[in-house]
Amino acid sequence: MTHNTDQVLARLQKHHPKKIDLSLKRMHDLLAKLDHPERKLPPVIHIAGTNGKGSTIAYLRAILEAAGLSVHVYTSPHLVCFAERIRLGGKLIDENRLLEYLLDCEKINGGSPITYFEITTAIALKAFAENPADVLLLEVGLGGRLDATNVIDHPLSTIITPLSMDHQQFLGNTISAIAHEKAGIAKSDVPLIIAEQFLAAKAAILTHSQSVGAKPVCYGDWTITETETENGFDYQDGEGVISLPKPNLYGPHQITNAGLAIACLRHQDKFTISIDHIKKGITSASWPARLQDISQSPYGRLLPKGSRLWLDGGHNPAAGEILANHFSKDRDRPLYLICGMLTVKDAAGFLKPLSPFVTKFYGITIIGEDSHPASRIAEIAQQAGMSSTGASSAEDALKEIKSQGRAARVLICGSLYLAGHILEQNDLLPD
Repeated sequence: MTHNTDQVLARLQKHHPKKIDLSLKRMHDLLAKLDHPERKLPPVIHIAGTNGKGSTIAYLRAILEAAGLSVHVYTSPHLVCFAERIRLGGKLIDENRLLEYLLDCEKINGGSPITYFEITTAIALKAFAENPADVLLLEVGLGGRLDATNVIDHPLSTIITPLSMDHQQFLGNTISAIAHEKAGIAKSDVPLIIAEQFLAAKAAILTHSQSVGAKPVCYGDWTITETETENGFDYQDGEGVISLPKPNLYGPHQITNAGLAIACLRHQDKFTISIDHIKKGITSASWPARLQDISQSPYGRLLPKGSRLWLDGGHNPAAGEILANHFSKDRDRPLYLICGMLTVKDAAGFLKPLSPFVTKFYGITIIGEDSHPASRIAEIAQQAGMSSTGASSAEDALKEIKSQGRAARVLICGSLYLAGHILEQNDLLPD
């Protein structure tokens, strides 16, 4: 298309306000011009947090769809194409329809100062309001209190996934400050499902929850326990124990995300969700770039027989801990890391927990992003205790690993932007 979505999105980025306005006024003004789509939505489940938002949404969507419900989904950032952010009835928004919404909202905004995320969120809300569905899963972009998604007066439920230190330049330098921002999605008389948190984070969330009259449901009101056989887990709440199969997504942390989704759906009375729906959902959920096995991709086929290639977009210290926990097991084959990270991320904090398990580290530059040069990220890895070197690309690093002639485990990690490039290069487009 000569007048395509990328061109319109590029224009929208130029409307970013020059004056800082720490409020939702711009968002409310645009929504008013659009005839308030935020008031015409299906029941909304609003999700904030640092880690696990996308996976929790994947479980929610899969369980709700197993129950026969139509589900809209809003997530960010996208990995390969913008349409990934807006799923209508479970399907990516059609490119032509997306272009229509973009052009319409661009015209209605009339060049007024507005952030890229604000106007694209308004576009998504308009699309969700004009296309019927049973429920909308709405992911916060950054923080919560002042996030562009925080315009829903009375959602069905709100969720806060596990919190850790990330985006400190926007949210604050303590876990309490970050928790206060995330808790801003809490609403009066609406369930607030709270994952297991650091004590300071939990205290901040509960303080804000009480101030607005939300209905907090904390970890402890429900629990999850991995079963001895590692074939599944038990979910327990006030109504009893449910024995469940192993989640479809990889990693021991996924029972945390699945449990959070289950807790949300068992603390609402809008939809009837059975145990069979839960079982079907958690064993069919999918979410790209979260310990995604891409061993059968063109890049995976570059490696020696018996190797496995993983892709993960995690980029903060908590994500590093999660990955270290996963790769600390099954250590019969060497583990190689191919990693690129943005300069604003805590690379040392991310890499430190992985260091004991890594045979060799390959640093790469993320093309087109403000990332560490390959040599610098390799230097940070070396300071964390890894044998490291820079590589010109992920493909070159994989060829170097292949030359070792031994079956290996390989993880490409450090950034969702890098993950998007890898998926695109291997024609693994999210659907």
